[in-house]
Formats: sequence, C-alpha cells, structure tokens
Amino acid sequence: MLNNLTDCEDGDGAASQGDGNPKESSPFINSTDLEKGKEYDGKNMALFEEEMDTSPMVSSLLSGLANYTNLPQGSREHEEAENNDGPKRKPVKATRMGTFMGVYLPCLQNIFGVILFLRLTWVVGVSGIMESFCMVFLCCSCTMLTAISMSAIATNGVVPGHWVGLGRSLAPGLHVRIRAHAALSLSLSLSLRLSAAGGSYYMISRSLGPEFGGAVGLCFYLGTTFAGAMYILGTIEILLAYLFPPMAIFKAEDASGEAAAMLNNMRVYGTCVLTCMATVVFVGVKYVNKFALVFLGCVILSILAIYAGVIKSAFDPPTFPICLLGNRTLSRHGFDVCAKVVQVGNETLGSQLWGLFCTSRLLNASCDEYFAQNNVTEVQGIPGAASGLIQENLWNAYMPQGVILERTGMTAVTPPDQVLDMDQPYVFSDMTSYFTLLVGIYFPSVTGIMAGSNRSGDLRDAQKSIPTGTILAIATTSAVYISSVILFGACIEGVVLRDKFGEAVNGNLVVGTLAWPSPWVIVFGSFFSTCGAGLQSLTGAPRLLQAIARDGIVPFLRVFGHGKANGEPTWALLLTACICEIGILIASLDEVAPILSMYAPPPPAFFLMCYMFVNLACAVQTLLRTPNWRPRFRYYHWTLSFLGMSLCLALMFICSWYYALVAMLIAGLIYKYIEYRGAEKEWGDGIRGLSLSAARYALLRLEEGPPHTKNWRPQLLVLVRVDQDQNVVHPQLLSFTNQLKAGKGLTIVGSVLEGTFLDNHPQVQRAEESIRRQMEAEKVKGFCQVVTSSHVREGVSHLIQSSGLGGLQHNTVLVGWPRNWRSKEDHQTWRNFIELVRETTAGHMALLVAKNVAMFPANTERFSEGHIDVWWIVHDGGMLMLLPFLLRQHKVWRKCKMRIFTVAQMDDNSIQMKKDLSTFLYHLRITAEVEVVEMHESDISAYTYEKTLVMEQRSQILKQMHLTKTERECEIQSITDESRGSIRRKNPTNTCLRLSVPEEQVGDDEKPEEEVQLIHDTNATTLSSSPQSPGDETEPEAEAAPEKVHLTWTQEKVAEKGKAQSPVSPESIKDFFSMKPNQANVRRMHTAVRLNEAIVKKSQEARLVLLNMPGPPRNRKGDENYMEFLEVLTEHLDRVLLVRGGGREVITIYS
Repeated sequence: MLNNLTDCEDGDGAASQGDGNPKESSPFINSTDLEKGKEYDGKNMALFEEEMDTSPMVSSLLSGLANYTNLPQGSREHEEAENNDGPKRKPVKATRMGTFMGVYLPCLQNIFGVILFLRLTWVVGVSGIMESFCMVFLCCSCTMLTAISMSAIATNGVVPGHWVGLGRSLAPGLHVRIRAHAALSLSLSLSLRLSAAGGSYYMISRSLGPEFGGAVGLCFYLGTTFAGAMYILGTIEILLAYLFPPMAIFKAEDASGEAAAMLNNMRVYGTCVLTCMATVVFVGVKYVNKFALVFLGCVILSILAIYAGVIKSAFDPPTFPICLLGNRTLSRHGFDVCAKVVQVGNETLGSQLWGLFCTSRLLNASCDEYFAQNNVTEVQGIPGAASGLIQENLWNAYMPQGVILERTGMTAVTPPDQVLDMDQPYVFSDMTSYFTLLVGIYFPSVTGIMAGSNRSGDLRDAQKSIPTGTILAIATTSAVYISSVILFGACIEGVVLRDKFGEAVNGNLVVGTLAWPSPWVIVFGSFFSTCGAGLQSLTGAPRLLQAIARDGIVPFLRVFGHGKANGEPTWALLLTACICEIGILIASLDEVAPILSMYAPPPPAFFLMCYMFVNLACAVQTLLRTPNWRPRFRYYHWTLSFLGMSLCLALMFICSWYYALVAMLIAGLIYKYIEYRGAEKEWGDGIRGLSLSAARYALLRLEEGPPHTKNWRPQLLVLVRVDQDQNVVHPQLLSFTNQLKAGKGLTIVGSVLEGTFLDNHPQVQRAEESIRRQMEAEKVKGFCQVVTSSHVREGVSHLIQSSGLGGLQHNTVLVGWPRNWRSKEDHQTWRNFIELVRETTAGHMALLVAKNVAMFPANTERFSEGHIDVWWIVHDGGMLMLLPFLLRQHKVWRKCKMRIFTVAQMDDNSIQMKKDLSTFLYHLRITAEVEVVEMHESDISAYTYEKTLVMEQRSQILKQMHLTKTERECEIQSITDESRGSIRRKNPTNTCLRLSVPEEQVGDDEKPEEEVQLIHDTNATTLSSSPQSPGDETEPEAEAAPEKVHLTWTQEKVAEKGKAQSPVSPESIKDFFSMKPNQANVRRMHTAVRLNEAIVKKSQEARLVLLNMPGPPRNRKGDENYMEFLEVLTEHLDRVLLVRGGGREVITIYS
C-alpha cells in the first residue's frame, strides 16, 4: 500500500507532531493526489530514509508507471505545468484497440489512395508490366524496410502521443487536461489518422536530435500540407471529369485548350473545397474522425469491385468499344458512331466523325489526308484476362508531350510531311513520360505506414500491435498493387491504359469500367477516399506544426503553438490553409505529387525524406549499441536500415533530382538555423551517442603517439580566477583565448576553489556556470573544469596533470601575471606562480603569461594599425613565431604587422643573423620585418647594483619576519628608503638610526607577535612598493637632505617557560644594511635592465610584445628574486606576453 504525507515545513522529512513516529515525505515524485488519513511508516526502510525526499519507493514507482499517474524525474520533459488551483480531474478511459482495428485498418486506409484509382492504369500503360512491376517492387521494398526500422524504434519504449480533439468530444462538464505522457492512458476509439507528436517526428527528433527532428519535422509539415492540396485536386478531378462534367466553369473552345480549362476549374473549385474543409476542421475534428470508417469502407469496396470485375472479364468481357482511325485512338467527345458514313433513310451521308475531318458531311467534301487513307475500326477496350493481351502490354511505351496515342500491332498509312492538327479528335499525351517521372507520381500511393505508430495511445499492446499490423498492412497493399499491375496489363487494351483521362471511353474512369457490378462503385469510392484524405491532411498538418512549435526548437514558430481553449491549433490551421492554397494554384496533380515525394510525408502518406531519417535513426542506434536500445521487435538489422535509407535517397533523385536538391537544401537550412538559434534540448538522441563513439575512436587513435610537428596546435589550459561571487575576475584572458583559436585546438578553462568538495559543491557549480556564461559571451568554444583543493597550488597542479583525456590533452598553459604579488599574505601568490612555471616545464608544456591583462583588447575592438613585436632571445621550438601568426588570423589583430627582434652579442655577425632570420621566415611562409639589436658589453651601473641590493634586502627581511600585510609594506618601504639613502649619500654616517627592543609580557593564551614600526620624517618621500624607474631615482630632491628614519622593533615573549626566544635580533637587523649584492644576481639584473631598455626603446608603441620568459632558478632560495627579474624585464610595457616553450618543435619549414 502507498502512503502519502504532507511534506514537513523544512522539507527534510522531520518527525510529525503528536505521535512521535518519524514520518517521511511523499515517496512519489511530483505527486499531487495525497490520500488523507494514510501515513507512511518509514521504520522498515529507515536505512533509506535520507533518499525518500528525492527517490520514490519501488512499489510506488511501479504503481505510478503502470497507471501513468506518476512519472520519474527524467520523463517530465513534455509534461505541462500543473495547475494546482484548478479542480481535480478524473482520468477518462476508453476502449483499447487491438492490432486489426488499431493498426492494420488505419494503415490500409492511409496507403490506399487517389493514385490507385486515377493513375495506376496510366502508369502500367506507359511503362509496361515489367517496368511497372519493378517500380512497385522498389517502392514497396522501401516502405517495408522502413517499417522494419520504424517497428524497432517504436518498440524501444513508450512513444507519447499528442492527442487532439479531446476537450469537446468528452462528456459535457468534464474537463480533462491532456499531458504528453499521461495521454497514453486516454484514447479515442476510431479516431483515425490523428497527428501525433509521438509519431515519426518524435522518433526522429528523439533518436537523431532536435536539429534533425526539426528539419525533417518541418519538411514533414510541408509535405502534409501539399498532400492536402494533392487530395483536393484529386477530388476536383473526379468531380468534374466523372461525376458532374457540366459543373465546369471554364470551357475549352478546342481540344488544345482542354488541359488549361481543366487546370483553371481545379483552381476555382479547389479553393472553394479548401475553404469548406478548413471550416470543418476549425469547427471540430470529431466530425472528420466520424467519417473515417466510411472512407475506409469505400476504399475496400472499390478494391473488391476491381477484383470482381477482373474475374468476370475472364469469361464475360464487358462491352467497352474504342474507336481507332488507322492505328490512332479517337476521342469520343465529338461523335457518336465509330464509322465514316451512316445510312440516313435511303441516303448515305458522312457521319459526325466525317464532319470532324472533312469540310462538310457530304461525301464529296475535302477531307484530311490521313482520314481519307485509313479506315475506322472499333476494338474492345477490355478484352478480358483470357485474351492474351498481357504480351502486348509487357513493355513500355513512353511518349513525348503532344503525341497521338497509337495502338501497337496495327498498320496505318501515314502521309508524308503531314502537319498535326491539335484540334482533331485524337487522344493526345498531355505530358512527356519517362520512368523516373512515373516513380515520382506513383510513390505516394505506397506511403502511410506510420498510422499505427501515431495511434500508440489507442492500442492495447502497442509494442506488439505496431510491428505486426504495419508489416501485414504493407504486405497486403503490396500484394494488391503488384496484382493490380499484372491484372490491368492482362485485361485492358494498351491505348486505353495510356489514356489518362478516359477520353477514348466517353470520359469514363478506366478502372471503373473494369469494376463489377457498376463503375459508380469506383467513382464514388475514389471521390470519398480523396475527400477524406484531404480532410485528414488539414487535420494532421496544423497539429504537427503545433507540436513542433511547442517543442520550442524553432523560436519564430512559437506563435503557432497557441490555439483555442480546447487546444485546437487555430493559427497553425490558418498557415496550413495558406500553404495548401499554393499547391492548389499549381493545379496539376502530376506536378504536386513529385513535390510530395521529396518532402517528408504527412500522417496519411509519409514520404521519402521522413523514411530516410527513420532508417538512419534505427541504423545509428543499432550501431552505437547504447544500453537503452532494447527493442521488443527483434527482426531488424542495421544493414536493412542502411539499405532502406539508401533506397530512400536513391528514390528521391530518381523521382526528381532538382526537387531532391531543393528539399535537401531546405532541410539543411532549417538544420543550421535550429543549431544556431534553436532551443537546446537534451533528448538522449543518437547523434550525441554517435559523437561520443567518434570521440572515443579519435581519442584511441590519438593515443598511438604524439602529434607530428605539422599537426601541432596550441591546446590551451586557461587558468582563471573567480571572486567571492564566482565571477571571472579577468574576462580579457578569455577574449585573448578566443583570439588565439585560429589553431582550432582544444580549450579547457580551469579554476581552483580553496576548500573541500563536500562543503563547496554549490560554489563549484556556480563557478562553472559563470565561466560557461563568460566563455559563451567571449565565443570561446571549449570545456570548463573547476576543482576544489585545500591549497590553491595543489589544485592548479591537479589541473595541469589531469585536464584533458587521452591524447586530447593540453600542451599549453595560459595564465595571467600575478599583478599584486608583493602584497599577498605569506607570498603564496608568487610562490604558486613559480611552482606553476616549474610544473609546466617538467610536463613539457608551453607557458603563456599575459602581463597587464586588463589592457588586452576585447573581441569587439579592432586595431587599424600597429605592430606585434616578437623578441626572440632563445630558441623555444617556434612558439614565438607561431603565436603572432595565429593572432593575426583574428579580426582584432588582422591589420597589425609582425616584427621580429633578435639580440646579437659581441661575437655575432648581426648582418648575417638578419639575413639568416629572413631566410628562415621565408621558408616558414611568415611575413614579418626583421631587426637585429646589438647589445655590447658595458659596465654594470649603480642603478643595477641598487636594484639588486634592494631585492636581496627585501628577501632577507621577509625570510626572518612574519608580518601582517600592512606591516610588511611599511617595513619593505623602510628598508628600501634606507638602502637607497646609503648608496646615494656621500657621508653614510649622517643616517640616524635608533633601534630599541622593548619586551612585554603576554598571557599564556596569546601567541608571540613581532612588529616593526616605521616612522618617517616629515621630509621623507613615500614610495610605492614597486621598484622605481631610473628617471625617478635621479631627481635632485632625492640627494638634498639626509632622510631620518626611526625604526622601532617590538618583540613579545611567550609566558610559557622554556620557550625559545625569536631568532631575530638587533644585530641581524643591522646586518641588512651592510649587505653586499650577490654577483650572480647582479648579472641577471643587469641583463633584465639592458633588455628592458632595448625593448622599451623599440617596442613601447607596439600593440603586443612577445618575448622569451626566463626559467626559474634551480635553487629555490632565489625564487623571490626571480619575480623581480621578470618585473624589471617587462617594465613600462602595456601588453606583454611572456612565452616559454614546451621543449619541442611546434613549427616546421617542411611540407
């Protein structure tokens, strides 16, 4: 038994008040119908009490799924929002149908259509029995293979339906809100051909993704609409040609104008019929559904009448004469007797036929030469199945447009150089015929196999009924079509078969003449069939468009997702009627049918593009072997799906290659639009699985070895910092990453949060979302990875070691320069930076350090001129050459010119160096200016000694004292001032230094603390913590008066006895001012100062400066000095990119 409780106020399943027993929250997910008076006792499942708020009990889950009343979290993607304020709604149950009524008969109705009654005889007559048989077999094989693939997809889980027309067809006062999944328990019996979001569109979109689903779905919608136009045109053709010919508004003055008059009549009456049908659909779909069985009954009776007529013709052929002049077929519209002369009393006169070919009915009148030389004969149009006519109709008789239909096997005298008169009463071919055209006209007659899958909610056992009913329906209709091809060729005369509009048989329907007991069975059956098919198209197309609009994959179509209060798609119906009117204005049934063969088919007649993607979906799912692919239908294979897909693609081009290209272009444009602007949907489609398999295959291939130099590209690991609100501190770093992506390599944006993962998981998620948003804003395509670690340095190390997968790992690390590295507490910032440099070097990775990153250009900026300067000091594998080339591919840097500077020593030949470098750049296919900077040996300046001394003194102080941030800044300032004064002043004894070390007792619970207080004289100049420039140090005011410094040292003791004193003593403080700089440091500082002078002189106006980044010292005792060297090296430069190679060649001159 399932028990529900009202959730506790804090939502954590706290104990209820009163009985002291712990009560759980409802084990349902999204449960709304809570049974009062029943409580869930969680004692038996106390071990799982923490999961009760988020995971249901198995018993409640199974009960909910069985009745479709409770859905797990992953199944709510199409469920509409609950209206908790509305009244309770009772589920409406309808009788479920089996295979015969639910799938077999609807598929028969959708497959049999207007082409069978109006065009199949003409197709057989023109292409012959053999080619017609091949045509039918090819088309039926295509539909059978597609049905196999569709059965596999349809039986791989529940296909939700989008049911229509329920609101007003139920009992008055009972309001039922249909949800996509809950609708599976609600059905309407005998509601044939309902458009379903769970039909082919659902299968394709959920198997191949929203892009393919939307592209095919919209083509599917267009095909549905044009199919409605085709059925309406068929209805008008039957009405005017066979039922009520006098209703024609436009009359032809001669035989040549009959086709144009018929098209104009179709346009006028088609528009009227379309308006009436759209009005019926708008008023209520239930009227369309009520006539569905009537339409199906008419179709079955018509087919049975054809077979009965064939059997009767074998022993009692019907009297069905046709008139031939020589071997030419005559139209029966202008005469009554098939003879040249008639006996009127005792006088012999020319017949009505005579008057059509002669100037008068007198025997001495001037007549047409062909008429005069050939006799008039009358033959039976339907000799019967036993006549042996099958041999004459075995082969094709293709004709160009405007050719007279001639009977094969008859001789005739044809006058030479006779001009054909189109006004003579012959039967002419109205269009040029060929095999591919006939395939395009015939193919819509074998479609409609999706009717069963569209009605999955009406079926008692959909996973059993859909495959069985669909395949049996295709087998039945295929047998009917193949037998009809053979029987038509065996029973009907060839010229009658080729007479498309029945002109030789008094305008009668050829199939109707063969049928028994009356031709009117076929006429009325075909009329109601086409009329019903048109209504169903206008019913299905708007609902399909509404389903696509409600999925939200095409933003501008969302307006068509709205409708009337009961869900009727009013706006979608209006758009459908307008598009259908375009097809009617084309007015030719034979021109509309090939269009339909290209576009995805409607629910009554699914066509080639939809079939192709259904086969593709099955093939992809089968080849991927995803764990969720477990169809109940076992008789499928990926080779069959691939064969069906190939047949569909081939038939698209066989029918009409230009329509195929247009359809593929439209589908491709829709695909790209949905990919660019459409809503992102995660439906677990096969394309994502295919991407995963392709990525796995590619990664395994990449594992075979490192990439060749020609394939090397920067795979970036970008280390960014986030603030307390998890926002990116320097988004310019991501902008620069985007500008570097001309290499099309991997990009991983990483960040480190300090702490533990359990405590900071929400912050990690927010940081990832913030970084992804920033990446999207900066158009950086890549991945985001945020890790937590107890120390930032460890987290960065983890990112460097573990980012990437297999052979697709980063080879370059991009990081910003630690701008405030001097002021950070415990100096962890610069220590982390130096460790980062060491780790990238150990991992053979390139390192890019962007200094003054806040000044780097955004993606929206454009440099109209300027230079990218490269200072090539040491060989780094070609990184300094490759990076400017990649940057200049981006629109920000495109107009900047590249300059390369290299340094020549005393023993170097600068002229030869410039020549060699130019040759090297020529072979690299890189355009750049080359300049060699000569740096001669010079004495080390006093400024260099001063810089080195200040650096070393600061390092010593920071090693021996642990100060707060503010105090450290003051102490560094004092040491800097004092040391600088000792160098400048001639009489160093003028400096007044007073040192006192008072002692003060503290409590046992306090820790020892060391303080340094600095008191400047009023004349002392306050200096910044950063090193001064040479210009600032030569001011006369700096040498005027000696600076007075009062330094007070305070050291607190720990009251605990036996604790050692602090190692800092006044003597050690005094030693700081008697230090001499290390000569190695002096030489390094000298190099940094000289290089900086040269770079500032040459490249101060450059848009970007790239230079080699020196490596950190091997001895960790000099780490703090390393940062000073880099700071001096890059002084007075706006944008600097320090580059350190990864130890391998990244660019080559070879092809």
